[in-house]
Amino acid sequence: MPHVDIKCFPRDLNDEQKSALAADIADVIIRHLNSKESSISIALNEVSPEDWKALAWDTDIAPQMDKLLKKPGYSM
Repeated sequence: MPHVDIKCFPRDLNDEQKSALAADIADVIIRHLNSKESSISIALNEVSPEDWKALAWDTDIAPQMDKLLKKPGYSM
């Protein structure tokens, strides 16, 4: 049951762009994890730049740095 939680700065994406993003991510998960499309969930959570440290860095990135498959090229 793969779940992908994307946190990013606010973007001006319309529903079609959000659907395309979700479809592309789902395709990658299907290809690499051999998951069924029906088992994948994807969330897009926009976080303001001023809240990034508290809502993304301090909670999801820094505490799990050793588990990240792709580490960020920045630090806080």
